[in-house]
Amino acid sequence: MNRAIPPIVSIAMACALPWMALAQDARPGPSFHEAVGMAWAIDPVRTELQVGHHSARARASAAGSWFAGGPTLSGEYMDDHMLGSNEGYTTYQGGVSVPLWLPGQGSATKQVASAEAASIDEQLNVEHMALSIRVLDAAAAALIARTRMDVAHALYDATARMAGNATHAVHGGELASVDGQMAQAAMENAHNELALAQEEAQNATTALEVLLGRPVVPDLSRYGGGDVTQARFVSPRDMEDNDPRIKVAHRNVEAAEANMKLARRSFMPNPEIGVDAIHEKQYGSPWDDRVGVNFSIPLPSEVRNTPIMSEARNRLATATSQETQARRMVHLEMMRVRERLIAATTARQATRSAAENMEKRAQAQERAWRVGEASVDTALAARQAAANTRLASARAEVEWHVASIRMLIATGVVP
Repeated sequence: MNRAIPPIVSIAMACALPWMALAQDARPGPSFHEAVGMAWAIDPVRTELQVGHHSARARASAAGSWFAGGPTLSGEYMDDHMLGSNEGYTTYQGGVSVPLWLPGQGSATKQVASAEAASIDEQLNVEHMALSIRVLDAAAAALIARTRMDVAHALYDATARMAGNATHAVHGGELASVDGQMAQAAMENAHNELALAQEEAQNATTALEVLLGRPVVPDLSRYGGGDVTQARFVSPRDMEDNDPRIKVAHRNVEAAEANMKLARRSFMPNPEIGVDAIHEKQYGSPWDDRVGVNFSIPLPSEVRNTPIMSEARNRLATATSQETQARRMVHLEMMRVRERLIAATTARQATRSAAENMEKRAQAQERAWRVGEASVDTALAARQAAANTRLASARAEVEWHVASIRMLIATGVVP
């Protein structure tokens, strides 16, 4: 005769299947350095910045030309047909001219393009650093979510075991029905927590997969405090000067200064010089061909020069202000990173000890409940407190590794 599956067993099977699927993906993943490399290979901002870098280098190369622009062709044709005389007076005239660099304008143009290319180089480093932090945060979120799922699964197993024992004791008349209902409610709450933890773990893993392009979670546990002591820069000033955000801000100031120099060199439109040739067909004329030189020199004008100089001054003032703000921001962030590592180290040590003690207390309370020396609500509360402390300890462990890696990133190292 077929027997119905008890509700506790069916719920356990329903919870175990998705947990086992995620547990298969929890095997040791790549290193953090490898994970950043995966994300960098598919980062769209990297491609955009590389295109901008090549464009700036091309502008710098083009600025080395002999002339300030391309040649200009001109031509004229005149005859006397429209006048009605039709005496055969016809003139063909053509010329070619090229714009000339003003004194120092060509080298200044090349310096601006080179400075912009150097700025984009540093922007690539800034993007790499920002991407490393995004990968670190996403990996930490995935690991904490999986830890929450593991703790929730352990709590569910414990409450399901206690609920089964309570149900058996109620049927045997050894326990009040209200205590059995309390144990059953605790198991249902644990089941709900497990479902929420599974959802969070799946979402966090998916978000990380979008960054890396692969369904993997990097292993952060191999990085710790010993790596920080071996960092290349220990002085806060050295760390700030090595930060790519300050470097790119300084490069922008250099580009703005080069642009100011270019604006001063471009005090008037570029003059043009060229050659003209004339071929004429005139009645009784002793000549028919002439060759000469043409030139065009636009004169300086405040109407043209004032906006150019104002824009250059504004660009330099903006770049200087942004460099100062970048230094302040990076200095504040360095202090926060250091304090976060100190706090994470303390929390890791404290929560690890607390988790061990609370687990021992939960086991003792459950044994006491089984022999009738403690109430079921006391045992359930102890088990819930042990689960909360274990989750806090696991979270503190992950955050300590994250703080260590974040400190290494601040020193310019991607471990």
